[in-house]
Amino acid sequence: MWFASCQNASENKKVAPVSAENLATEISKSLPTASGEKEHPGKAVYAQYCLSCHQADGSGVPGMHPPLTPGSWVGNDSKELIAIMMKGLSGKIEVNGEVYKNFMPSHAQLTDEQLADVLSYVRSSFGNNFDPVTPEMVKKVRSGK
Repeated sequence: MWFASCQNASENKKVAPVSAENLATEISKSLPTASGEKEHPGKAVYAQYCLSCHQADGSGVPGMHPPLTPGSWVGNDSKELIAIMMKGLSGKIEVNGEVYKNFMPSHAQLTDEQLADVLSYVRSSFGNNFDPVTPEMVKKVRSGK
């Protein structure tokens, strides 16, 4: 009897579709932040564009997607990271002694501010402690200067 009433209740209940922005917001709530700190503006961008490959903790997927943790490319020159985000990456790369051959798509559709935010988030999360990336830096790389 209980099952039947639950079944009837669930049949009558309508579920609204979830937008990509709402899903990204919900996922970003599970990403790491230091307690007491304001949420980083790049966290939602990371949740929407990076999390599925690089994981919530930045550990990546062994043999498929490299980690974003210390010792990875995250600490490299900001211009190189911006270029990777804008052009994508393909071919064989080595990160922390492991080889990766998967394709990373371009994220050139993101604004200068979104790219700066997500790169700054990654450079200050997952055990990293590197200087932030500014929208002005992204703009220079995008314009080829």
